[in-house]
Amino acid sequence: MTSTETRTMSLTLNIWRQRDRTKKGKMVTYHVTDVSPDMSFLEMLDVLNEKLILEDDDPIAFDHDCREGICGSCGVMIDGIAHGPEQTATCQLHMRSFKDGDVLDIEPWRSGGFPVVKDLAVDRSAFDRIISAAGFISAPTGTAPDAHATPVPKNDSDAAFDAATCIGCGACVAACPNGSAMLFTAAKVAHLGLMPQGQPERDSRVLKMVAQQDAEDFGGCSNIGECSAVCPKGISMETISRLNHDLLGALRAGAVPSS
Repeated sequence: MTSTETRTMSLTLNIWRQRDRTKKGKMVTYHVTDVSPDMSFLEMLDVLNEKLILEDDDPIAFDHDCREGICGSCGVMIDGIAHGPEQTATCQLHMRSFKDGDVLDIEPWRSGGFPVVKDLAVDRSAFDRIISAAGFISAPTGTAPDAHATPVPKNDSDAAFDAATCIGCGACVAACPNGSAMLFTAAKVAHLGLMPQGQPERDSRVLKMVAQQDAEDFGGCSNIGECSAVCPKGISMETISRLNHDLLGALRAGAVPSS
């Protein structure tokens, strides 16, 4: 006889609770049962929140949106690892990555540049300001250019595409012992600076985006490599090397950030 019984899990969750950025937070312990291994980590938190609501308790706030590993909205520290034990976004992490009876510590991203909004939700608008500082190109308006009018070497186009896959989740910042946003900034600088269309602002772009990054209370990069190790899109440390190359070139050329 084939058993149709579905295996479920019971977990103990130590979750960071903080009412807002002005209040002191603390870890609170919860127990969840009947967790399916096929649930995503966020679905497991949904189950816990349904239980808390039924008990007239405050549900746990956490960031999420598309839940398809595309938007970059989600992200928590699980046992001290950004996004958890798999190199993927939290929404794509499934409970089969854990064992029945596990005790998990769940915390928000930790960085001066990511102040806590509530519980596990943080304010990542600093990333938006870094992009707004110079994350654009000059493009003439009018008729669309002919396809392949500007040849691009394949190595450059491949590297630009790899950098452009950054979803801005902030795992790189959370994983870095220094709280650095260098991998994020480098990805945004590289995917434009490698393309012909991005050359007019290449020097001023890197100067302005790095300056904005420094103004947002992120730490400095010391090339530890934790950022790339947890990046759900696998963006390479080589991207940071490209940024440093562009930054030094712009400084040596005496470039001035355009207004």
